[in-house]
Formats: sequence, structure tokens, C-alpha cells
Amino acid sequence: MVKIPSPRRLFRSRSRSTVGSVDMCAMVAEHEKIEWEVRPGGMLVQKRRSPDDGLDAAEAILVRVSTGGGWQHDVSIDATATFGDLKVMLSLATGLWPREQRLLYRGRERDDGDHLHMAGVQDGDKVLLLEDPAVTERKLRSTTLAQLMGVPCHSFIQV
Repeated sequence: MVKIPSPRRLFRSRSRSTVGSVDMCAMVAEHEKIEWEVRPGGMLVQKRRSPDDGLDAAEAILVRVSTGGGWQHDVSIDATATFGDLKVMLSLATGLWPREQRLLYRGRERDDGDHLHMAGVQDGDKVLLLEDPAVTERKLRSTTLAQLMGVPCHSFIQV
């Protein structure tokens, strides 16, 4: 017969990290505020610090966004931002809602959840902004429908 130790003894910590009644982890956390970040894969890690300045400076890159009509916008954005974040910033400049935009980088349409640095976007790279054709067609249909609906009403009022 094999004697199994009690569960309390199995999961009890062998070493204590307390000094008196103060926990060492709490002392370290109070002394140095640890900042956390979520990586694109979903892993929670401690934020990296730059050895040069000692401050956490997010790398900002300049992305040139070209539209089909010849317009070009220069957008400064964090290198780890997503294409969805870029769409939100572009909506302020272009007037198109983010759901009406399509962003192409290196010939491929990018999803909103794709990160810029994971796709290879670097400082000074060009991204193409296109209006979604389905939205353009919907706008065209609504304007023609409004024009058709407006014509009989005006003629009826004139009679």
C-alpha cells in the first residue's frame, strides 16, 4: 500500500518570500512600477525599456497613404498599431468611415486586426487607400433612388 500525502502538503510552498509580514513581491512592485504590454500573439509581457533614454518611447513611423484620386496623406502612427487604427486616423483626414476604407500594402488588402510591424510597414512606406466598391455602389443607388423619388413629388406639388 502506497501512502499519498495530503493535498495541503503537496501544494505548500517550500520557501517563503516574506520578510516579517511584508511580501517581497509587493515591495518590488511598489519600488518599481512594472508596465505591461500585450503582444500581437496575445502574450502578456513586461514592457521593454530603451537603454538610451530610460523612458518608454513608442516608435512612431511616418506612413504615406495614397488615395486613388491623386491625394496623399502623411500619417504619423505607432509602429505597433493596427491597420484598423490607421483607418481611424485616416477617417479624420478623408471623411470616409473606417468600414468604407480598404487599405492595400504590398499588393494585398490588410485586415483591421493586422499589425503594421508584423506586415513589414516601416518608416516612409506607402499604403494605398481605396473606397470599398460595395459602399460606393450603395451610395450611388441611394442618390439615384432619392432623385427618382423626388421627381414625382415635385411634379405633383406643381400641379
